[in-house]
Parts: sequence; structure tokens; C-alpha cells
Amino acid sequence: MTDCCPSSPPQPVDPEQELENEILRGRMQHIGEKLLVLSGKGGVGKSTVAANLAVALAAAGSRVGLLDVDIHGPSIPKLLGLEGRQPEIVRGVLGPVRFNERLAVISIGFFLPDAQAAVIWRGPRKFGAIKQFLKDVRWGELDYLVVDSPPGTGDEPLAVAELVGQPARAVIVTTPQELAVADVRRCVSFCRTLNLGVAGIVENMSGFACPNCGQVFDLFKRGGGQRLAEEMGVPFLGSIPIDPHVVTGGDAGAPVTDGASDGPAARAFATLVQTLQNLPAAARTTDETPEDTAETRQMRIAIPVEDGRLCTHFGHCSEFALYDVDPAAKAVTTKASHCPPAHEPGVLPRWLHEQGANVIITGGMGQRAQQLFAQNGIQVVLGAPPDQADEVVSAYLAGTLQTGANPCDH
Repeated sequence: MTDCCPSSPPQPVDPEQELENEILRGRMQHIGEKLLVLSGKGGVGKSTVAANLAVALAAAGSRVGLLDVDIHGPSIPKLLGLEGRQPEIVRGVLGPVRFNERLAVISIGFFLPDAQAAVIWRGPRKFGAIKQFLKDVRWGELDYLVVDSPPGTGDEPLAVAELVGQPARAVIVTTPQELAVADVRRCVSFCRTLNLGVAGIVENMSGFACPNCGQVFDLFKRGGGQRLAEEMGVPFLGSIPIDPHVVTGGDAGAPVTDGASDGPAARAFATLVQTLQNLPAAARTTDETPEDTAETRQMRIAIPVEDGRLCTHFGHCSEFALYDVDPAAKAVTTKASHCPPAHEPGVLPRWLHEQGANVIITGGMGQRAQQLFAQNGIQVVLGAPPDQADEVVSAYLAGTLQTGANPCDH
């Protein structure tokens, strides 16, 4: 509770604390994007996803750091074959352990005397260790910092979300069954409470790919992660099947994304990385300038049009009407019509993103198309009636637009 007593003196500024914070901010300014790999519950393969994601990003040409903040169960050194390695310390600055020339790694596991040593720390000490890993490690210039957090919404993910600054987003890992999906809902709520963007949801253990016949068997159901992504309005990054090579590679310290592996899991991770890299750049969620606040941010609404009316299906229209909107006044400022390119999978979402659209209002749209629009940062409004396009936009801005069923939801 805030102390509102007028006689309460202001808290003095700790110069040492201010210096530490300045050093931390300086380190983080050299990192492009921070990806916090989270899960609502344990046992979903979060660390395996984090390790393979980092290795795959590095293999794609990015400079990557991998930070393991699972203080009580660090598994990254084992997964990457780095057990027994120790960081170099030069004048109080830690040098990360190198997996290869593009991937640098730090884990509490590097500082334990042996694999059986238990870390018995309370919250403040864990916060201090995580801050030290971020502040005192010579990360250098990175395109991505991947952070492997312990399951749940406790001290470690909270500390990282508070310390890393922007741009930062969460990659949330689930398995298909409803028990895991329910916990991920809480994880998404955790991110929204902290104003942390969600890059998307990964469905791990999504079917078992038989190494002999190639057939996929749904051991834990299928599609729960994608349905949750649609429900929560966040991107779906992809599905990773159960692959025996993931197990053997993890035990041997040889992740499937490192090298020439062409198994189903390796291909799925490659697709995941491509999807992640194609997402719009992470938006700033703190320290916004006045020109970038919600009240002044430009809105551009796209309407698929046929003969002046909203076309029931966005892919069958002859043109798109684009409306620039003053969000503060909720009024249309300009309108323009554009002929779209040929309707092929993935083309229209990318094209509308290039036109600056961030909302599309249409009658019907399939689930895959909804996912592609979300990945391009475009909000989808479904079930709109085939009225005059101007009337549809006016009703939407006034909050009176009546929407019905999605005719493409089959």
C-alpha cells in the first residue's frame, strides 16, 4: 500500500543500485530481441524447445544468447553437451560459454560443483543471480537472447520480465491435452499483466512421428495449442512432434537443430524459426514516446469490397478499401481503394501488412488465414454483414457493428 503521509521523507537513491541499473541497461541495449520461453506447467519440454530454438536461430545466421534461469533445475548444459564447462571471468565480467561461434550460453549449472548439487535459494537471492547473469555477462551484440525460464509464473520469469527491458516477447510452450492448455491460459494472463508481448504458442509433443513408416499418431490429442492461440488472440508458432531423435540428441548433448538432421522435429523447428522471424517487430510496451501511445497510434482498417459492399469472404473480393482512422476521435480521415494480388495462401495477409493495415473486417475466414493475419499484426473481425463498406466501418468505430457466425468456420 502506498504511504500517503505528507511527512514521510522521500526514499534516498542508492548510488550503487543506480550504477548497476545503468550497466544492465547498457548490456540490454546491445541485444535485439529477448525471447522468454515460458510454460504454464512442467513436463511440456520447455527447455528442449528453448535449446533447439536457440540453436536453430543461430543456424539461420543470427547471433544468439541462451540464458538458463531455471535455478533449481538447470538442464541447458546437458542438452547442449556443455557439462563441465565454466565461464571465464575477466575483471569481474563473465564470458559466456560458447556452443559455437553464433551461440553463447550462461546457466547456473556452470557454477555448481557437480550435477547432484541442489540450489536452495529464496526469491531475493534468485533475483540477484538473474540480474547478475544479465548485467555481468559479456553478451556482446546479439540479435536474440533466448531465456529458458522454469515452469509457472513465479520468481524467475517475473524477474526476467522486469529486468530485460524492451523489445521482449514470450514464447509459450504447451502440449495438446486440456490439462496443459488450461495452465497456458494463466501464462498468457501473466504476460498481459506484466505488459509483456506474446510472440506465440508452440504445441510440443504434437503427435508421435513413427521413425519406420512416418505416420503420426496423436498420443496426447492434437491441436490444443492452436485452438488456445485463436481463443487468446495470439499467434500460433507451430507444432513439434515427438521424435526419438530429440530424446537421443538431448541425452547426448546434440540438439536436432544442430547439423544435417532432417527428421520431423528438425523440420518443425526450422518452420517455427521461420514463422518467428516473419512476425512483425516486437512493439514497445514501456517508455512509449507521446507519438507512439495508444491514443495517437494510426489505425488502418481493411475491408474486402465487391460492388461497394463488404465481401463475405476476403479472398473473393475485387478490391480492398483501406480507411485511415484517427483513433482518438474515432473518425475516418482518408479512404483509398487497392486491387489485391492474386489470392494464394499467405499472400493477402503479407500484402495488407505492407499496406499498413492493422485491422481487417470481413464476413468469413478460415483458421489458417486468421493465424497468418495475426502473425502479420492484423486484428481480424469476423461475421460482419455484407453492407456498404462505409457503413460497416462507421458501425465498427461506433461500437455498434453487429457480427454473426463465421461462414468459413468448418
